[in-house]
Amino acid sequence: MIIDDEKLARELLREFLESFPDITISGECSKGSEAVEQINLIKPDLIFLDVQMPGMNGFEVLEEIDHEPYVIFTTAYDQYAIKAFEKNAVDYLLKPLDRERFSLAVNRALKKKTLEQNHLDDLLLSLRPERKGSYESHLFVQKSEKLYNLPIDDIVYLEASGDYTIITTKNDQFVSSSGIGRLEELMNPDTFIRVHRSTIINLNYLKEIERHFNGGMMVKMQSGKSFPVSRTYAKLIRRKVV
Repeated sequence: MIIDDEKLARELLREFLESFPDITISGECSKGSEAVEQINLIKPDLIFLDVQMPGMNGFEVLEEIDHEPYVIFTTAYDQYAIKAFEKNAVDYLLKPLDRERFSLAVNRALKKKTLEQNHLDDLLLSLRPERKGSYESHLFVQKSEKLYNLPIDDIVYLEASGDYTIITTKNDQFVSSSGIGRLEELMNPDTFIRVHRSTIINLNYLKEIERHFNGGMMVKMQSGKSFPVSRTYAKLIRRKVV
């Protein structure tokens, strides 16, 4: 889905996407509010999202949607790049768009979708009763030139960052080259629960859960760090409500 308030920008994206016969354009929007409605209705795999739009900007759109597509930002402003990748964006393209750079971004999104689908298939195959309880107690994570012996129970939360995972403890952070899905397999789901496609938390460090008027939820850790709970994973939280 193409989301941009500039008609010429939408036309250029359509032209560039003609080089990808496997991609079908499910719609286009010129306003953020319209985009929220259409994303939740159509549930596209990938959206091309402008940042500055009348009424509702691109980041506000991502806050409001229930569906979680892959996101490629397309904008004339470079100052939002860090915030975009904090939102787990696949890529951040600056206007005027370059066709070669655009193709790299799209291929990255397609590869990411394939890898996650393959991981899901592997995960489903691995869910056998005999695996229950056979979870890791320690991980070896690299920091500088050394491998650090990290007790699993010391992990407060994990955040996906592209193909990597940022592991946060009470006193330190580590970057793992393993994807967050792979690390999730190693951890006891009674302790580590996924609250978002890009976030896993340790319940032992969870302070409270905030419920919002629109049905959304936010988990707040003992450190003060908060994470949104996507509707996909909210049921894991609700199961523990008594």
